[in-house]
Amino acid sequence: MSPADSNDHRVSAIRAFNRFYTRKLGVLDQQLLKSPFSLSEARVLYELAHRDDAAAKQIGIELGLDPGYLSRIVQKFDEDGLITRKPLASDRRQYRLALTAKGRQTFARLERSMKDEVGAMLAALRHGDSDRLVAAMATIERLLGATDAPPPAILRDPRPGDMGWVVQSHGAFYAGEYGFDASFEALVAEIAAKFLTSFDASRERCWIAELDGVPVGSVFLVKHSDDIAKLRLLLVDPAGRGQGLGTRLVGECVAFAQACGYRKITLWTQSILVAARKIYQDQGFVLVGTEPHRSFGQDLIGETWEREL
Repeated sequence: MSPADSNDHRVSAIRAFNRFYTRKLGVLDQQLLKSPFSLSEARVLYELAHRDDAAAKQIGIELGLDPGYLSRIVQKFDEDGLITRKPLASDRRQYRLALTAKGRQTFARLERSMKDEVGAMLAALRHGDSDRLVAAMATIERLLGATDAPPPAILRDPRPGDMGWVVQSHGAFYAGEYGFDASFEALVAEIAAKFLTSFDASRERCWIAELDGVPVGSVFLVKHSDDIAKLRLLLVDPAGRGQGLGTRLVGECVAFAQACGYRKITLWTQSILVAARKIYQDQGFVLVGTEPHRSFGQDLIGETWEREL
């Protein structure tokens, strides 16, 4: 496929998605959710309902509406008793708009209808798909939006399939970065399996960091004894770096351990994991022991770190 053909395919796919999406949300024949309002009219109503000081010209600019079209919308709303409009003191050719009581009641009905429609759509999805849908929408908004700021990763509970990601990601990352052999991946699989088979929801947690709907990090806090929790399997994928994600994950472990009544958190790491050691130190952990060992096909120095709670 040539670059031109590939681009044509993308354009067709986006246009097809746009047609599907507008049908799905009830925007058909320019009417929204079987209401008397077009999509543009509903957008203007929304802006008026959420602003205390709304200038007609500014709303038109922000919504990208033609001035003539906006003028017709405003005239219709005025005739229907939905709005009041007063000339601006600074320019009497421009108007400040506000919803009347009737206008607020009308918007409230439209808002309820929209929430019911979207709620019904989400309720029909399988478990977990609603989160993936919202994440995909966030990706579209970020890629097509005006901001270059990276989106923050979300921290969530694990879902089916996430433990496989944890094992695979640890195995691939540590093999590539530090030359660890398959015995390390086997250890991660053993830890993940034990978490699944003997999980104590009252005293143990796993957090998965997700960015644009894709896992990019993990950490586990498990019961070591009645008084001591153990932090395990901290990982931040290169795609999730640059936003303090490791610190957030460890911070969640500390806060959860404190809430559970643990007296101490312990962890075992390796001296070569410089970035992780810095996170532990910044979070109040103290190095309490070191031991050279031969593991995962490498000569390593194991370290035990602890934090009193």
